[in-house]
Formats: sequence, structure tokens, C-alpha cells
Amino acid sequence: MIVLGIDPGLANLGLGLVEGDVRKARHLHHVCLTTESAWLMPRRLQYLHGEVSRLLAEYQPEAVAIEDQILRRQADVAFKVGQAFGVVQLACAQAGVPIFAYGPMQVKKALVGTGRADKEQIIYMVKAQLGVRELFNNHAADALALALTHLAHAPMQARMNAPLVRS
Repeated sequence: MIVLGIDPGLANLGLGLVEGDVRKARHLHHVCLTTESAWLMPRRLQYLHGEVSRLLAEYQPEAVAIEDQILRRQADVAFKVGQAFGVVQLACAQAGVPIFAYGPMQVKKALVGTGRADKEQIIYMVKAQLGVRELFNNHAADALALALTHLAHAPMQARMNAPLVRS
């Protein structure tokens, strides 16, 4: 199974691709897309949509794991992230790839075993599980963590969505 993990953001959008299953995952690609604040909003959104669409076409993932955003304090930040979240969902819908949302606590629990894990523990586990030694952007690390979380949840998702067999 190939999974694209996405850490949505307008200024920085993390993307991470993994292949395999929960026992053996392989790193395929990661990147952090950056848009300039001086760019007009349509240009920023078009760039993000285009790059996500390109990766979807190139790697043809079977699922997309995206961070479920809960931003309550800063309405302007929430609105901007929401726009990026929307164009990512549009790209996935156009490619016909299902989206699965995971909250930060689910990611921490899936990778570290506790919902109270810190950022360094998550990055350590991403590197350890994927055999990636290089240091990389936190947004890309979050995206890879989301993809790994989906691999951990995929067997349960498949059982929940499987048709009932009648004898």
C-alpha cells in the first residue's frame, strides 16, 4: 500500500510518501512545499493544488492521510490553513484517492504509544521506522508520521469497510 501523508498549511505544506504495511514501511519521498506571503492567495493555492496533484499522479497512492486541524485561537490562521486543506481535498477528490483524517493524539499514540509524546519523539520514530537518517523539515516529518499512522490503522479500516459475507 502506498500512502501520502499531508501536514496541511498555507506557508508550509508537508508531504510524505510511504509504501508497505505497519510492520515494514519504506520511505518513498518527502518534501515541504513553501509559498511566499507576498504571493496573492490564488497563486498560493494554485501552486499547492498543482504540486499535490502532480505527486498523486506520479506515485498513485491508495490513500491520503491528512492532519485533522483544530485551530480555535487564531481565526486568521485557521482560515488560511483551511483554504490549503480545501485545495488538498480537491486534488485528492479529482484523483479519486480516499482521504483519512487523524488528529495529533492519534499520530502520537500510533507512533510512540502515548498521546503525550513530544515532537522529538515523533521525529525519532519516523526516522527509525523508515530508516531515514537525514534531518528534514518538521512539516515533512509530520506528513510521514501521518502516513505511518494510516498504515497502522489501515487493517482496521479495511475490516470496517469490508462487505459482510453471508453463508
